[in-house]
Amino acid sequence: MSAPSASLGTIRGTWLIATVELRQRVRGVAWYVLLGIFMLIVLCVTVLLVIATNAWSDGGGGTFSTIILFVLLLGTLVSPALSGNAINGEREGGTLATTQVTLVTTWQIVLGKWIAAWITALAFLLGALPFLVFAVALGKVSALTIAVSTMVLAFELGVVAAIGVGLSGVITRPLFSIVVTYLVIAFLSVGTLIAFGLAGAATQSTVAVTTTGYPESAWDPQTGELAPGATCTEVTSYEYQIPRFDHYWGILAANPYVILADASPAAFSSVGAPEDLFTWISVAVRGAQQTPELVDEYNDCLQSQQPAQTAEQIYAESVPSWFVGAIIHVVIASGALVWAWRRTDTPAKRLPKGMRVA
Repeated sequence: MSAPSASLGTIRGTWLIATVELRQRVRGVAWYVLLGIFMLIVLCVTVLLVIATNAWSDGGGGTFSTIILFVLLLGTLVSPALSGNAINGEREGGTLATTQVTLVTTWQIVLGKWIAAWITALAFLLGALPFLVFAVALGKVSALTIAVSTMVLAFELGVVAAIGVGLSGVITRPLFSIVVTYLVIAFLSVGTLIAFGLAGAATQSTVAVTTTGYPESAWDPQTGELAPGATCTEVTSYEYQIPRFDHYWGILAANPYVILADASPAAFSSVGAPEDLFTWISVAVRGAQQTPELVDEYNDCLQSQQPAQTAEQIYAESVPSWFVGAIIHVVIASGALVWAWRRTDTPAKRLPKGMRVA
């Protein structure tokens, strides 16, 4: 068999498994009820956002970014339940061995179930499409932001589906694999924030501050104004501890919400302030990269002090982190699928305790 014919056969076998899996999912009423509840929740969130943010006059940039992040949240809550028992559920029901004795390979089974789980998760994105279109219609959302954020959201849903399918092939019990999938997603979403905060707070540096100011005798006790010819001669020094979050900003790169926000193009106002939730998150993460000044000097005699950086300047002077997180997620998803293939492949030399063959 030639290489193109073999590749075509692999694709056909994979798509066959995916279509069978999809047909089983949409056959029942529960799937449509779940999708309807999802759309109802997104509708309520959209209405509340429009009212709370006055999006009719301010534009839909903040509404669009918030809905996208909310869809990611719901996707990470629903997808593990739909993909976390894709392989071990069939093994427990005694139907997996029937598929394995056909010409379909183990890789086709694993990849087909992953594609089916991914398409199922993307259906929720399609369900939120009317509300995203409404947010875009309000204005202030660029075409590039729409395209990039939607593609990154679809990518993240695929990662979640791969983790669920992979763990369903590794862990024997369906319920346990679903729970572990939720724990992995929770670690990436919430655990990275906790680890970043704790690690930064545990690592501290000393900041030395020197202040040059007017002595007390330079102030007129009657008028409270400076006496003519007063100069800054009083020097005070003190120290304080500051957490070093700049050492651990890479932990946040693995957070799916950070990846989605940081990959999306930033939107700033004329004064350099963020205009949507994507930009707020991105600026906060990129601001954590900056090394704090460990020696500060203040002089009250100077008429003008150095102005603080705007959010736009912080964003421009920092390094994007989304591509690092995307690589981490690809490695995790690929590793989960490869591990599932090794545990599902037949003939197996040794089976874990309690695992059935047929």
